[in-house]
Amino acid sequence: MADPSSPHKPYIPASTTLPEITVKAVILGAVLSVVLASANTYLGLFAGMTVSASIPAAVISMAILRAFKNHNILENNIVQTAASAGESLAAGVIFTFPALVILGVWTEFRYWEVTTIAGIGGLLGVLFTVPLRRALIVEQPLQFPEGVATAEVLKSGESGKGSIKAILIGGLAGAVMKFGAAGMKLWGEIAEKASYVGSSIAYLGCNLSPALVGVGYIVGLNIAVLVFIGGAINWFIAIPYLASLDPVQGESAVDAAYGIWSTKTRYLGVGAMIVGGLWALVQLRSSLVKGIKSGFAAYKAKVATGEEVPRTEREFPMNLVVICAGLAVIPLAIIFWIITKSVVIAAFMAVAMVVAGFLFSAVASYMAGLVGSSNNPISGVTIATILTSALLLLVLLSILGHDKEIGAAAAILIGAVVCCAAAIGGDNMQDLKAGHLLGATPKNQQIMQVVGVLSAALFMAPVLALIQEAYGIGVPTEEHPNPLKAPQASLMAAVAKGVFAGGLPWGIMGVGMAIAVGVIILDQALAARGSSFRTPVLAVAVGIYLPFELSVPILLGGLIAYFARRGRTEPHRDGLLFAAGLITGEALLGIFLAIPIVLFGKEALAIFGVHEGALVGMVLLAVVGFLMYRHGSRQDEKVV
Repeated sequence: MADPSSPHKPYIPASTTLPEITVKAVILGAVLSVVLASANTYLGLFAGMTVSASIPAAVISMAILRAFKNHNILENNIVQTAASAGESLAAGVIFTFPALVILGVWTEFRYWEVTTIAGIGGLLGVLFTVPLRRALIVEQPLQFPEGVATAEVLKSGESGKGSIKAILIGGLAGAVMKFGAAGMKLWGEIAEKASYVGSSIAYLGCNLSPALVGVGYIVGLNIAVLVFIGGAINWFIAIPYLASLDPVQGESAVDAAYGIWSTKTRYLGVGAMIVGGLWALVQLRSSLVKGIKSGFAAYKAKVATGEEVPRTEREFPMNLVVICAGLAVIPLAIIFWIITKSVVIAAFMAVAMVVAGFLFSAVASYMAGLVGSSNNPISGVTIATILTSALLLLVLLSILGHDKEIGAAAAILIGAVVCCAAAIGGDNMQDLKAGHLLGATPKNQQIMQVVGVLSAALFMAPVLALIQEAYGIGVPTEEHPNPLKAPQASLMAAVAKGVFAGGLPWGIMGVGMAIAVGVIILDQALAARGSSFRTPVLAVAVGIYLPFELSVPILLGGLIAYFARRGRTEPHRDGLLFAAGLITGEALLGIFLAIPIVLFGKEALAIFGVHEGALVGMVLLAVVGFLMYRHGSRQDEKVV
């Protein structure tokens, strides 16, 4: 069996043309984009995480399109491409715009500002994926775990053969665990323990998420180990050390550990991401330039000779990409001018937005290729953008003699555009990876990405306003004393305000940068020795930035993949399908659970009470791991 991540031999050959963009596909893609964006907006503000919608959208698309006589796998893929764009845009919006409310700059979410900035930011993300597709999928193929999983889901659904059983079993397992833990509250979603050791803190935790185990299985042991090492650096070294310097009194050890992480050591990851992002751009420079040049060359060849490139390599012409990106700057500059009342500041923001948008879209896309979209720390990329923009704005405002009070809001607005572009870029690369494996037409996928972005953008402001009215966001008020925490937006507000008012942990970020440099040096040494084990710095940076409890199940999945694949050069298809099913089931339930949560509260389904114990979840996760191993290790035997 060929490696499903191989860039060669797509499922549908380039010589075969099937209907992709159809009326029903456009309508279904647009509707699902809005629905998934709305659900993830609440979940992100409530829990601080969104769920990648590529696989859920693919499953929903297959279920609905089966009702029509004429449908095909590429039409299914087109629908999920548009639908997943809504979830991605929701992440970009909720990580930034609520920060303006938290800072007191806005008292409500302004429709036209939110819609325009989110829509254009998302469109820039689509445009930036044109050369990135060539660089990261064609020239430098990465895993893109959700993209691989989505392709496997769609192929199994198309074939209708026995292999879909692995998806169904995995999906059922993921859905049952998500419903039991997050819906009925029968057990805690995290198994964790912390205690004071002298004046320090010792912490150990594991998120009981089958989807994260599935992600670890798909990305493999190398990346899974690096993510875990990053988490260990933060939670086994940095947090205990800082706790010993300033002993915490009067709160649990778990709360104390998370407090140190959220206010201090998380910035280790920010520093590592800044260096890692710059290094990724250095490494990708030749591929990016080659991708851009080949795009222009393909356009010129078509104009000169009239010859068509293979269907599976047709995409937006590079000249159109450049023109559209340039035109997108104009309305953004106008909005920036209206808000800041300064032509110079607005011009600077527009330029910074385009440059940072492209650079960090590349970084976010690269990280999505390593660890997947669900675990892609877009908020870390956005923090780096806001931090850099705020520092430059601080200098510019000082030179111009302008009031520095507008600086924090201006930095947030730049971050909003970049965050939307990066979120769309990372998620769209998963979709383009799936399309690459399936034999889709990239241009058609890019068109549907635009459909998904614009559909979701039109509804973002009303959804935010509804949530603000019902629950409150970020800032406690008399009407909403316990608002949704909006953790990422609160962090963005703190960073932007900290640059102008002081208080950022610059020393900790410097240490994170030093760690990243050390990891890069190690990776280069391993490359020189021809080692099969490498240390890409962004994988370590992701581990440093994320809560440690997310790193552990990823490592477990990587270990299961290693032992299941021992003695073979290729992963077994059923193992990948089972992992895809875990992601599918948990993601679908995560999205659908938003409905009763929004209507009736977060404990609406807890009919047997709320239980925090994790033993049941740990046992069930062990069962899931055993089933994954069986599916991944048996090539010829029938698995249950």
